[in-house]
Amino acid sequence: MEKMNGSGNGGFSSTEMEYIRRHHNQEPAENQCASALVKHIRAPVPLVWSLVRRFDQPEKYKPFVSRCVVRGNLEIGSLREVDVKSGLPATTSTERLEVLDDNEHILSIRIIGGDHRLRNYSSIMSLHPEIIDGRPGTLVVESFVVDVPEGNTKDETCYFVEALIKCNLKSLSDVSEGHAVQDLTEPLDRMQELLISG
Repeated sequence: MEKMNGSGNGGFSSTEMEYIRRHHNQEPAENQCASALVKHIRAPVPLVWSLVRRFDQPEKYKPFVSRCVVRGNLEIGSLREVDVKSGLPATTSTERLEVLDDNEHILSIRIIGGDHRLRNYSSIMSLHPEIIDGRPGTLVVESFVVDVPEGNTKDETCYFVEALIKCNLKSLSDVSEGHAVQDLTEPLDRMQELLISG
């Protein structure tokens, strides 16, 4: 379901590779690692985007976030203070909104502080419409670049960040698909109510 592009094209389809080339041109420096992951979600882009674009409410789908406070208006350059749930090697993260494109469905953030080892971390998320089993679905691509911490290898660093992103993408998928099922069943419920009351 999710794939990495650490070596070669990592098994991406030509469509996925095209989106990565177009929107995810992360250029890692010598002491950095970068990767991209994809997730296919059985929910339409507007629904998935309504969760992703909420820079002020990452806890809506990110399981490791316990609290988020945004200073100022929700705009490019806005900062959020994120509290991380216990169990991870961090408690806080300060993140800046770099890109929020409602037309192209692209969100980019950069971590600028916090008590963790993800230095110079930046990520890009892009959402693309696709059809899954005859219904509107969403292809999500998330890429990142980050410094390799002292004492760790590039592989270790990439593996750790990819594990976090996979967890977030799975949760985004679960929440989105849950909403999509509700959206599909509600009209049916209303139709039944109308038929019964009529």
